[in-house]
Amino acid sequence: MTDSTKLTHLDEHGHARMVDVGGKAETQRVAVASGRIRMSSQALAAIRQGEVPKGDVIAAARIAGIMAAKKTGELIPLCHPLALDAVTLDFAFEDDGVRATATASLTAKTGVEMEALTATSIALLTIYDMAKAIDKGMIIDQVRLIEKRGGKSGDWRAADL
Repeated sequence: MTDSTKLTHLDEHGHARMVDVGGKAETQRVAVASGRIRMSSQALAAIRQGEVPKGDVIAAARIAGIMAAKKTGELIPLCHPLALDAVTLDFAFEDDGVRATATASLTAKTGVEMEALTATSIALLTIYDMAKAIDKGMIIDQVRLIEKRGGKSGDWRAADL
């Protein structure tokens, strides 16, 4: 393996390690992730109209996603705990479900892609949890990084957008 293709989370013996970011410069970093949850028209209507027995699904999902982003370093092995500057979650109703989009930002020595992905995933799981009494067959899919800005590797955006 060349230095450019070396796996950063493995040491020279192949053991897992946390990447040392001590010598890196702090830069402004932003990551955007998105995903969706497909569901029955009955479940979608109940969420839209605020008629889910457990309460306001979108408000709960927003809070859950933000909380999850803040705990990413505790949930994913080898992830650095980060002091986030901001996390936002936006939701869009689609014909057959709800799309969640999370944006995480900070000024630090490492990126926030995992925080944005975690926020999106947990927001979608919260929607599932709150509406499962109406539709247990909901499908979470398309969870992915949409873009990242900042850091040594520069800006990146999903090619198919």
